[in-house]
Amino acid sequence: MLENRSFDHMLGFSHIQGKTPSGEITTVDGLTGTEQNSSNGGMIKVSYPADFVAEHDPGHEFPDVQEQLCGSGNKYSTPTPPVGAVDPNIRNSGFVSSYVQKYQPPDPTPPMKCFSPEQLPVLVSLAREYAVCDRWFSSMPGPTWPNRFFVHAASSGGLDHSPNLLEEMGVPYSFANGTIFDLLDNAKLDWEAYMGDEFPQVLHMDGMMEKFAEGKFKSYDNFAADLKDTSFSKSYVFIEPDWHPFTKFKGGNSQHPLDDVTRGELLIKNTYEAIRNSPVWERSLLIITYDEHGGFYDHVAPPTTVEPGDEVTSPFNNKYGFNFRQLGVRVPAVVVSPYIAKGTIDHRIYDHSSIPATIEALFNLPSLTQRDRNASRIDDLLTLENPRDDAPETLPSQADSKERFDFLGRLETGLERVLSDLGIKDTQPVDPSLAGFVHIALLRKLSVLPSEERGNEISEARNLRTEADAARYIYRARSNLIGR
Repeated sequence: MLENRSFDHMLGFSHIQGKTPSGEITTVDGLTGTEQNSSNGGMIKVSYPADFVAEHDPGHEFPDVQEQLCGSGNKYSTPTPPVGAVDPNIRNSGFVSSYVQKYQPPDPTPPMKCFSPEQLPVLVSLAREYAVCDRWFSSMPGPTWPNRFFVHAASSGGLDHSPNLLEEMGVPYSFANGTIFDLLDNAKLDWEAYMGDEFPQVLHMDGMMEKFAEGKFKSYDNFAADLKDTSFSKSYVFIEPDWHPFTKFKGGNSQHPLDDVTRGELLIKNTYEAIRNSPVWERSLLIITYDEHGGFYDHVAPPTTVEPGDEVTSPFNNKYGFNFRQLGVRVPAVVVSPYIAKGTIDHRIYDHSSIPATIEALFNLPSLTQRDRNASRIDDLLTLENPRDDAPETLPSQADSKERFDFLGRLETGLERVLSDLGIKDTQPVDPSLAGFVHIALLRKLSVLPSEERGNEISEARNLRTEADAARYIYRARSNLIGR
């Protein structure tokens, strides 16, 4: 699962043609080039190419997405329309106005900019070679944290916003019915989480620090070698990118808008090629998707859905009183398996709960919530009786973005120099995107601290005031963990 990109932003101009799983000729639901949003009395159309590294991170908190979908000053309908209907207030008309309100930029076009196929040769090649799902929506109209929780728990426990430093510091998020990892453990099915850096977001869930101590987490650097071991027997693997939160995501491979998108292309390429050239290939199903749209334009109005039906697990969670009946903006989703026919285009509605729904079906596990119980399953794409013998062993190289800034190398000169270069200042408040990683850094530190020192550590984390403070805290935690 990668970060903060809409379907149209990544694949809208791919113009992929193929067949539905049942064999009808079809085309991916992308862009015509006429789609537009208004700005200061004029109209801004979708266009390409997009910048490999965005100047700003478009807003994607709950109020931002409400404006992006409904337009400035408008809200979702009350009561919510029936399941599967499109809210008449949603016209996908406020992406530019949301961006302008947040940044007052001289150039209001970035949220309408899209990548050309030549800019994303890895993702586009996989979409053409296997299956692309063009009705995969984020699970709620909001940011990273709650949407990622839906992948693991078919719920966010009522969370409808990014964590902040005034919430339950040192307390992981919990879910009334547990997570897919709990279901796998109960069924005595083995799983693994591969992490790109020291702060995988999945650690922010109840019980995961204990699983970390049990060895359920490994560095992604081990992934390809582990798959070549003929004894590899994990039923489920979840891959977290390298987030690089202490440099505000620059230098990682999550495809965060502030980072070079080609680094994430390389992560996708390496992951596919490791699976394709391993003994597990003929038993594999790889899902590549994105947590939410990151504030970038998409033309498809998301439908309503069923609410999870579980409990709100913390009084801090439901900041906006959201009922979780509205899906979020459409995101890219590509599904890879030797049992998927080349050029498959799937128009069925999915959200992130389709991932636990598929795992539950494959391994005869119970549902977690109403959301995964009603979700479309990805295994329906496995239409071939025998594995393909024409699946490519390698993918094209990622595009050359001309980005040459080595952030890890620059860190040898000291974090302060890097913070200065990146414009991360002591005058800026802690961004919500960083606050969640402060929580994870704190959880990792608490796990190795004596009990008498934990209170002071929690107070230090809670009292961070600026973006630079947050970056320093995460970096110090990283340095301590590497030192150990």
